[in-house]
Amino acid sequence: MLDLKAVVQDPEGFERRLARRGPDAAALLAPVKTLAAERRELNVALEGMKKRAGEANARVGQLMRTDRAAGEAARAEARTLSDEVKGREKRLAEIEAEIAKLLLLVPNPPQESVPDGVDERDNREVSRWGAPPRFDFAPRPHWELGEELGVLEWQQAAKLSGSRFTVYKGAAARLERAVAAFFLDVHGSRGYTEILPPYLVTAETMTGTGQLPKFEEDLFRTAGPDPLYLIPTAEVPLTNLHRDEIFEPGQLPIRYCAWTPCFRAEAGAAGKDTRGLIRQHQFHKVELVKITRAEESEAEHQRMVEDACEVLRRLGLHHRVVLLCAGDMGFSSAKTYDVEVWLPGQQTFREISSVSNCEDFQARRIRVRYRDEKGKPRLAHTLNGSGVAVGRTLVALFENYQQEDGTILLPPALHPYMGGVTRIDKGDFPRGVER
Repeated sequence: MLDLKAVVQDPEGFERRLARRGPDAAALLAPVKTLAAERRELNVALEGMKKRAGEANARVGQLMRTDRAAGEAARAEARTLSDEVKGREKRLAEIEAEIAKLLLLVPNPPQESVPDGVDERDNREVSRWGAPPRFDFAPRPHWELGEELGVLEWQQAAKLSGSRFTVYKGAAARLERAVAAFFLDVHGSRGYTEILPPYLVTAETMTGTGQLPKFEEDLFRTAGPDPLYLIPTAEVPLTNLHRDEIFEPGQLPIRYCAWTPCFRAEAGAAGKDTRGLIRQHQFHKVELVKITRAEESEAEHQRMVEDACEVLRRLGLHHRVVLLCAGDMGFSSAKTYDVEVWLPGQQTFREISSVSNCEDFQARRIRVRYRDEKGKPRLAHTLNGSGVAVGRTLVALFENYQQEDGTILLPPALHPYMGGVTRIDKGDFPRGVER
């Protein structure tokens, strides 16, 4: 959430920065500016009215001793002024509540270092690692490989839950678990503390990281007057762990990682990636979250990108890092790098991690602060990134390590996590006849 005081002091500057995301983003500030002007006028009027009411109250006592009629008139004036003050204060509270509500819908302005642009075509590649594998045959997409091996099943998943769900079987189920354990071990060795958070959270928790109220339609929730929400990413509970806390000098940065299921309605993704594991209602991801001092967040952002890339390097997966343009960033982010992995079965790079610096945007919502060298509380900076998406890693492993006979070789880094299994071959699963 933006700082209202800063917006009021430089509305044109904020509009200019938000306009880089698109004209709709800048337009969100218009009602805020109108209400802020009314708020300023109310505060000035209230100050004068309170002063006059105080003076009237002071006259009441004096006049009642010398001129009772004048004293009663002064009392009536004081009562009228008091009622007007209460009315103005009520309106002021309404304005401030409405401003707070409107600011929850305004995205984070991009950093100056973020390139201009409107969509992924304007993103800027900053680095690459490795090279695409070479095949003596035409590589196939993971959904064909998984079905042929009998380890990824979509028809049975649809029978259970509908579209955009998958049943993992045998070696694929074990590989999902193995990849997650491998990621957690690597990130633990790089300074992250592993967390196992709740998968259901309150509306306040969702609001703290920016999912609510803007993205209500993308969330799954329980029924009832006080619903709980299924997390779309572990970023939500991890970032909120220290809501309403102040860190003392030397306690930051904090680095967390977590392996959780993620649940997304994908309300705006109709017709996109309908085949395979790329866009699911339920998937697993290892998430990275940091809480840092403001002056350290840029360096920690670069380090987090390296942390996400490290697991891909150890798996030998060709990938690149892309700096997102202003129009392609997420709502809460001030700067985002996407890590994209090469998928030979689809002949394209696909996002496997998104690493964002939210600066103090989320911290203002959840009121997480730290004391600077002078002991003054300051808003912390929050960062998050996929470390990385587990299902999409299986996609990359299947497509990059496929063999001509349809089997999948596994990179050496995963052998210990697979109990020595080095290849995924056709499974043997009983299956009835559909009637």
